[in-house]
This record gives sequence, C-alpha cells and structure tokens, in this order.
Amino acid sequence: MRYVVEIMENVKFGFFPLIFLLFFSFDVFCMPLQIEMVEVKGGCFQMGEPKGESSDKDEKPEHRVCLIDFAIGKYEVTQSQWEDIMGFNPSSFAKSGSKYPVENVSWKDVQVFILKLNQKTGKNYRLPTEAEWEYAARSGGKNEKYAGISDRKQLRKYAWFNENSGHKTHIVGTRKPNGLGIYDLIGNVSEWLSDWYEEDFFSKSPVNNPLGPPNGQKRVIRGGSWSYPAGWMRVWSRDYGLPDHRNNNVGFRLAE
Repeated sequence: MRYVVEIMENVKFGFFPLIFLLFFSFDVFCMPLQIEMVEVKGGCFQMGEPKGESSDKDEKPEHRVCLIDFAIGKYEVTQSQWEDIMGFNPSSFAKSGSKYPVENVSWKDVQVFILKLNQKTGKNYRLPTEAEWEYAARSGGKNEKYAGISDRKQLRKYAWFNENSGHKTHIVGTRKPNGLGIYDLIGNVSEWLSDWYEEDFFSKSPVNNPLGPPNGQKRVIRGGSWSYPAGWMRVWSRDYGLPDHRNNNVGFRLAE
C-alpha cells in the first residue's frame, strides 16, 4: 500500500482516476488466496497392493473402488499459503513467503487452516480421502507403481526422496508431474488425508466413494517424503499418525 500512496503523492489525479486507483489497490492487496486445483474425472480402479508385490498387510487386498468427480491440489500447500492464512510459519525448513511445502503441522492444525481458508475464500476445501489420493496418484486410477511411472530407474525425476533430497524439502513442483499434471504426490513431504486409519480396512472397504472407518485413533498419511526410501514411494504405501502429531516430513494438499 505504501507504493500506492507514493504514486498518489507524486501524480495529480482527478476524482474518477483516484477512485479507480483506490479500487485497483484494494483488488491487488486484498485479493483472496489462490489455490491451483486439478479437476479429476471420477471412475473405478483397483486400489491397494497389486498381486505379486510384497508389501505390508495393511496395503492388502487389492480391491475395486469407484469415485465421483473431485478436484485435488496441483501442489502441496506451501509455507507462504499457510502463513497468509495462519499468520505464522511452523515449518522446520522455514523459508518465509516461500514455495516450499509447509510441514511440522498436525492433522488438527490442518483442520484449523482449512476452516480459516474456507471462511476467507468462500470455498469448500478439505483434505482428500485416501481413495481419492491414490486414484489421483495413479494418474486417474492407472496401474502405476509410482505417481506417473512404474520404472524405478525414473523415480528420481518424479520424487524427492532419501536418494536425492539432500535431507530437506524442496520447492513444490520441481520434479516431474504425474499423468494428471499433479506434482509431488510422492516424495517431498508426506500428506495428511481425511480418513481414520484402520489396518484391515481394505478388506471391508465399500466400493463407492469410501470415506474410511467411522472412527479411530490415527489418521492416514500417504506419499512418502524427502526422508523416506524408494519403497515408500509406491502409490499404495500407507502410513499413519496421531491427529496431534507434527513432523518435519509431513504436510498436506487440498481437495474440493
């Protein structure tokens, strides 16, 4: 706003140009936070560990899931976006006003952020469900091992993980996107999801738009992070945490 005042002090304005400038400055400095979303066409896919893979038992069995259309964040929520809404930056790898992913936030912290964001924007942002996340990670339910590829040799081009991260987070969107144009679904930071975690949920999951168990003690985390080995980059790998848990390798992205 100081820049606008300096212009006004040095230029002679009539009434209408002055009103235009005031409205322009309000629009520039007060415009709502922009979140880039990717529209995902719903469909059916096989969720969980494919037959022949050797994984943890909570990733089994592979099962059919059908989803309606939804939208998901093109990028993980950044430190600057968090700071714009919450007024502070909790990240361990803090770079104020940056495009690095926010981390060191709990599931409960994220709910406060989403509430305030929705109040500010008039939107209905939320966390993705576990099924939505995996469907999006698989480039729309494709038979992919990693988000966008299945070739282990190409993984470094698509994800920041323990082999190439340098033990830290990186600016979002600096690895290759998956087939839907979504970045960092694997690696960089792991991501909180909306579902309660239950070890054997896949054995009893409903087919249509599953929301996870009705209750529980821990929330699902997906995607692996900068500190994880390649095995955790598989799109069916599951993790979890207590809702008040914070860690410098866990962040989130939004859905709508």
